[in-house]
Amino acid sequence: MTEKKNIAIMGAGLVGSLLSLYLAKRGYKVDLYERRPDMRVSTLDGGRSINLALSDRGWKALRGIGIEDEVRQVAIPMYGRVMHDEQGNLTYQPYGKEGQAIYSVSRAGLNMALMNVSEPNPDINYHFNRQVQDVNLKTNEVTLRNHDDVIDETITPDLIFGADGAFSMVRGALQKTERFNYQQSYLEYGYKELTIPPAEGGGWLLEKNALHIWPRGNYMMIALPNTDGSFTCTLFFPYEGERSFAAIKNDTDLLNFFLEVFPDAVPLMPDLAQDYFCNPTGSLVTIKCFPWSYEDKVLLIGDACHAVVPFYGQGMNAGFEDITVLDKMLDNFDGDWQSLFKAFERKRKPDADAIADLAVMNFVEMRDKVADPRFLLRKKVEAKISEQYPGKWNTLYSMVTFSDLPYSYALETGQQQDKIMKKVMKHIQTIEDYNKPEVQQLLEKQLIRKAKLKTYQPQEA
Repeated sequence: MTEKKNIAIMGAGLVGSLLSLYLAKRGYKVDLYERRPDMRVSTLDGGRSINLALSDRGWKALRGIGIEDEVRQVAIPMYGRVMHDEQGNLTYQPYGKEGQAIYSVSRAGLNMALMNVSEPNPDINYHFNRQVQDVNLKTNEVTLRNHDDVIDETITPDLIFGADGAFSMVRGALQKTERFNYQQSYLEYGYKELTIPPAEGGGWLLEKNALHIWPRGNYMMIALPNTDGSFTCTLFFPYEGERSFAAIKNDTDLLNFFLEVFPDAVPLMPDLAQDYFCNPTGSLVTIKCFPWSYEDKVLLIGDACHAVVPFYGQGMNAGFEDITVLDKMLDNFDGDWQSLFKAFERKRKPDADAIADLAVMNFVEMRDKVADPRFLLRKKVEAKISEQYPGKWNTLYSMVTFSDLPYSYALETGQQQDKIMKKVMKHIQTIEDYNKPEVQQLLEKQLIRKAKLKTYQPQEA
């Protein structure tokens, strides 16, 4: 029986709150420190409010603490993308096989649900309005600004988990240690949240069970459904340039731009100008670092060690998967926290890097390619290959979204399959060409070659 440590989690967002439940389930006493007020009683939540796409990896983590069914009650399945062109014409592209979906959930709603499950547990304590000022790695002392009483407090937990997001103060302390590698990169794009309200009398003004995309080459808008009939829209737009945040200076600029490039959305957005000029412009950052731990005292988790841009819908899912991977390792834990932390970071780092790269790649796909007929034809061909060769061909999107295969494996396999698809598509002009003998022979040859490469055998969860 190993000694039960007192654990402090910095950050009571999605990852921190879920982690507290997993650790308390194993008998640890957990204190969570959150710089913001309790979002259940305050509307002053300075965090992001983009809707989240919950997929298989996230559901697995929620299932592990028994709240999957509860969350499904407030999650809306999205079975595919609906693309809106500049004339308002719609094109539908399913995400996976029939019945497969990603789920639109409210970031704040899910966070509050996790808090409500956590708080009755006597081993979990939340401390709101506590902002990390300093972390002393040698002594494990954390200085916190108590915004309620406007004083500084010092705590000395046995273990510190940094779940405090992309701009983590805990990671900031690690960055001052020797041989700490850190990289951050911003897209030249920001994002702005907009809203499509419910239909009069309730209901949705667009197809409810889909993620809507207005792809426009150098920028795009997306919309995810909410349970109240509204859609949370996000405009991804360059900061500078002829068409950019900098170029839109007043209501007239905004309306003219939207009427030209998103004409079918304008009648659905009565509060467009208010949303646009009142809501903040968010930045899009990718963060990679290593190591994620310090001795047997500190471990980073979630966005604190691998923040990604939102274009694969995997930021939260990857953070949740961190927790299920760590929890699995705790099954055989012998009390050596340093060895556990080192094993965890070695296992997760390649997958964290892979999903970071995949997210940026998917931005280009969503922005530039989903309206391209040739791209849509290729997607149909890939679906046919997957159906004809089950177990031998899984699309990259399906591996990332509808499985728990390692992200690094999905990326590597996707790159192999991309080379095959480039060869196949040379012979295909219409979907009927898929059945041509030369196409089928080429596929057989390429899949035999692919099968000789090393494949991943998933471990039992």
